[in-house]
Amino acid sequence: MSIFREIPPTAGFTLGAQELFSPLFNRNAPGSFEEDFRKYLGLPYARITYSGTAAFFNILQALKKISQKRTVIIPAFICPLIPLAVKRAGLNLKICDINPDNLDFDHKQLREICAQDDDVLAILATHLAGIPVDLDKIKEAAKNSRAFVIEDCAQSLGAEYQEKKVGSIGDFSFFSLCRGKGMTIYEGGVIAAKNPEYFPMIDAQLKENENIAPLSEALKIIELYGYSFMYRPFFFWWAFRLPQLYWLARGDKIKAAGDYFTEDFPLQRVSELRKRVGHFQFNRLDKEIVQQRAKAEIYIEGLKGNADIKPITEIAGTLSTYPFLTILFDDAEKRNAALNILAKTGLGISQIYAYALPDYGYLQNIRPGQTTPNARSLATRHITLSTNSQLKTCELKKVITKIKEL
Repeated sequence: MSIFREIPPTAGFTLGAQELFSPLFNRNAPGSFEEDFRKYLGLPYARITYSGTAAFFNILQALKKISQKRTVIIPAFICPLIPLAVKRAGLNLKICDINPDNLDFDHKQLREICAQDDDVLAILATHLAGIPVDLDKIKEAAKNSRAFVIEDCAQSLGAEYQEKKVGSIGDFSFFSLCRGKGMTIYEGGVIAAKNPEYFPMIDAQLKENENIAPLSEALKIIELYGYSFMYRPFFFWWAFRLPQLYWLARGDKIKAAGDYFTEDFPLQRVSELRKRVGHFQFNRLDKEIVQQRAKAEIYIEGLKGNADIKPITEIAGTLSTYPFLTILFDDAEKRNAALNILAKTGLGISQIYAYALPDYGYLQNIRPGQTTPNARSLATRHITLSTNSQLKTCELKKVITKIKEL
C-alpha cells in the first residue's frame, strides 16, 4: 500500500477543466441537465434534487396525498438512508429478504408480504451495484397489491432492463449524483416519472419541501471543486482511507464504512451552476459505462473456475453498469481474510454496506423485527472490486492474482 496511490472503490467520474470551468463562463450553453435525463431515459419528466434520498422522500410525501396506504417494502440489503427517509415521511417499513446469491428480492417472500398486507403503498425495486433486478416479478407483486413501483437507481444510471433504461419502467424512479456515484455534482439526485398525472403532484411537493440555502450551496460548490482535486489516486488515501482507518481504530465499523446517517438529511435546492457541471458531463456517460463493463469482464473471466467465490453478474435480458464488481465468498471467514489483506493494497477493494439493515443498531427504532438470513449472510460474504477508470489493467490483474492466491 502507498499513501500516494489509492484507487477509489467505485467508478466515479474524474472531473476535467472543461466540465468544471465551462459552466462558470458559458451560462447560455444549449440544453439542460434535466433535459439530458429526460432524453436519456425516454421520459417526459425529470427534476434535479439535493440528493437521491431527498428524491425518494419527495416521492413518498407526494404518494401519501393520493393514497391511504402507508407501508413501503424495501430489500434487506440497502443503504441505511432508505429506511430513514421512510420514517421521516411518516410511513411504515416492511423489510423483505434478498436472494442468497444476488442482490434481488427473495420474490417468494415478497409475494407473501404483499398477500398478507393490504396496506402496501409502494415497493422499492433497488438496482444495487448497477445490476437491474427482475422488474417483471416486482411489477406483478405490485399489481396484485395495487401498489406503486419506485425504482432505486442510485447506483445504476445507464443500466438496461429488456432494452429499456432502468428508471423508465416503474411508476417513479430516483438517481444519485453523489460523489463517487459515476456522474456527479458532489451531492445531488434526480426524480423521474412517466405518468403525466403525477407531474404536478411532484412539482408541488418539491416546491413545498425545497428551500434556498445560499451559504450551504456555496459550500457544496467548494466541495465539488475540491472533490475534482482529491478524487485521484495521489490524494485519495488522505480523503478516504485515512478517515476510514481512524474510525476502525476506534472500533466503529459503521462510520468506517460511511454508513452512519440521520433522518435530518437536507432538502435544499441545487444551484444552476452545479446543474451545468452535470450537464457538461453527460456526454461521457455511455463511454464510461463501456469502460466499467470491460473491467468487470476482466475480473469475471480471470476468476472463473474458482469454486470458493462467485461474482454477482447481470441476469438475462439486462445490461449492468458495474460501477464496481461484487463477488461472494462461500463463507464469512474466507471473506474476512481476503478483505483484511486486499483492502491494504490500495487497489479499491471495499464493501457495498457494512451490514444488512437489521444489524444497524442505530436503526433499531425504525426497522421491524424481521429475520433476513440471506441479507445477513451476503453482508458477511461479499467484497467489491473497483472498476474505476484510474485503475490500470496491470493493477486489476494483480487483484485477480491475489484473490486466487488467497
